[in-house]
Amino acid sequence: MDSFPDIERVHQILDEIAETLPLEFFNRLNEGVVLLPQHKYHPRSRSDRRLYIMGEYHKSFTGSHIRIYYGSFKRVFRNISEEELRKHLEHTLLHEFTHHLETLAGERGLIIKDQEALRKYLQEW
Repeated sequence: MDSFPDIERVHQILDEIAETLPLEFFNRLNEGVVLLPQHKYHPRSRSDRRLYIMGEYHKSFTGSHIRIYYGSFKRVFRNISEEELRKHLEHTLLHEFTHHLETLAGERGLIIKDQEALRKYLQEW
């Protein structure tokens, strides 16, 4: 039996995490945090060891938002406790907020770090 929380519960957890963050984090994040039901592979994911996208910061002409992929979390963390899931959700949400805040500040530090992690993934696998 699948013990992974349903999407409504994960949405509640994300809301609880978001409520602990400073209001300044949400500056110019006019489309908020969006929980999407699907999973998403990284475009350079290998078929023998999938690289899932857990979250993304998205900016367009209409505004900006953070996407969290419920399906990716369910596939990667299907057998963990809700407490552990909360930690992974918080880590991902903070990671994406860092992208947002760096974009506002004209910085690229986390983008560079993510590119390095992808390079290592591709070399190892």
